[in-house]
Amino acid sequence: MDGTVIILTGPPGAGKSTVADAFARKLERGVHLHTDDFWHYIVAGAIPPYEPASARQNQTVMNVIAGAAFTYAAGGFTTVLDGIVGPWMLHHFRDHTPGIALHYVVLRPGRDITLSRAKARTAPQALVDEQPIATMWDQFASLGDYEPHVLDTSTDDAHRTIERVTDAVTSNRFRLHL
Repeated sequence: MDGTVIILTGPPGAGKSTVADAFARKLERGVHLHTDDFWHYIVAGAIPPYEPASARQNQTVMNVIAGAAFTYAAGGFTTVLDGIVGPWMLHHFRDHTPGIALHYVVLRPGRDITLSRAKARTAPQALVDEQPIATMWDQFASLGDYEPHVLDTSTDDAHRTIERVTDAVTSNRFRLHL
């Protein structure tokens, strides 16, 4: 899987960070890009990324994230990017290094399960507020052409989700051709 970027996305509480970290550690040359970190790099003037006023900021941050992901991949790493990357943000991944495979995997447990998982998180700076979590779940509820990229992980534990993501990526079923 050298020269590969895997976007592991879904609403807050879907298990993206847990799965991405474990998946990347299983690889011979793996990188886990936790996109939340990129928003935390803004130390003055940051707008919460779920607020409508954050659109310009979010576009900038996504450009930086895509650049970092493809730079690692061009160096021979399989890069697992975890974060809120809806289809409306995939344009940031166009026109990057040719020949690098790009996979798009959406973890989408049921709404109530997602809300429960997200609200139970204890990590510093973890989003646990029900309203933005529910709003983001709703954004992933119907993905049109990208619906085949969804894994319903409602009944999965982390180990099972990792197995399913591995299968999705190695089978190329979730590969994008932008």
